[in-house]
Amino acid sequence: MTRHIVRDRARKLLEPVVGLLASAGVPPLLVSLAGLALSLYGAAAVAGGALALGAVLLLLAGLCDVLDGDLARRRGLAGPFGAFIDSTLDRVTEFAYFGGIILYLVNRPAGFRDYDVAVALLALAGSVLTSYARARAEGLGLHCKVGMMERPERIALLVLGLLFGYHVLVVVLTVMAAITMLTFVQRVVHVRRLSQADYTPTDS
Repeated sequence: MTRHIVRDRARKLLEPVVGLLASAGVPPLLVSLAGLALSLYGAAAVAGGALALGAVLLLLAGLCDVLDGDLARRRGLAGPFGAFIDSTLDRVTEFAYFGGIILYLVNRPAGFRDYDVAVALLALAGSVLTSYARARAEGLGLHCKVGMMERPERIALLVLGLLFGYHVLVVVLTVMAAITMLTFVQRVVHVRRLSQADYTPTDS
């Protein structure tokens, strides 16, 4: 099942909620800020060792991320600023959660392993680089939705790892570190190919 099918089905399930919010006149930005609040609370919960609570709050924050865009379109309020703030808050959520995870790993009663913190930092770096590569390419007018791990997959993996505890979380972070870095490289290669195809040398 592709990510597009999952996304479309999730949006279909959330249509009644979007309709209710639209009829109540709720601003899309308020939903975005609610998602941010949930994610910050969830990140704090993870830092304190409440991994399952953090997973649930991250999932709810992800639903807000779907709702705000659909609500904006339903109310005819979609625009550049909405897209900008949505992407910006997505990055805040990722930084917050990875920060919470790193604090959790460092402060575990059993002590921490350098490996755990290293893969968490690599997973964070890969997530940021993957998002940046797409944003920079699209800023240059190039399509860049390529690679194996976009944000929905990253969120789904984090939720899974947090739900099942420390050992699964470390495995998830290892997988994320590897695949996000691979996705970043895929996007660099993709943009290079596109830019070479579009480049026409001029006579000097």
